[in-house]
Amino acid sequence: MASHARKNTARWQQDLTGTNRRAALQDIRNAVPPAPHARSAARISAGEARADVVPAELIALVQDFVHWERRHLDDAVSAARQHIESPANWHRLVLYALTDALAYNFLLVGTLAAYLQEQGLDADLLRRHLQSPDPDRYVNQEALDLLAGLMGRPIAEGLPEPTWHFIGRQIAECGTP
Repeated sequence: MASHARKNTARWQQDLTGTNRRAALQDIRNAVPPAPHARSAARISAGEARADVVPAELIALVQDFVHWERRHLDDAVSAARQHIESPANWHRLVLYALTDALAYNFLLVGTLAAYLQEQGLDADLLRRHLQSPDPDRYVNQEALDLLAGLMGRPIAEGLPEPTWHFIGRQIAECGTP
């Protein structure tokens, strides 16, 4: 019964505004600012491209990051339930957990987008997959470092290993659980 009432309310809102939930979500996606210092990943050579198979490292990355995102989302739900009597704690703990989950998701999407750019996926197709007007929206240096670590690419001699390169390398070494 509650589901039916919710659907009626949603239909009423759609009739009122002319926008449904899917279109409203796309408006939010379009408003997401590009990653700081957004960039395109350099296309790799044809000999290195792996268009016929999804690398195990990417599967491991998705599993690892979704695990952490889910953990942070569960923390948000738990905090939302436990701290209703204390609005200051409620706001603080729920927002901490949600922004942590958001950061993981942003980096995950950016890393997968960078991989697809490297593989030479058409920019228009990538825009459609990302549901974004900009194929570089999520790709930043951290995503490129994470991808480099996942794919076992060396870092420049004499430079310290970036944190996300190290994490990508660790995920690749551990493989899929």
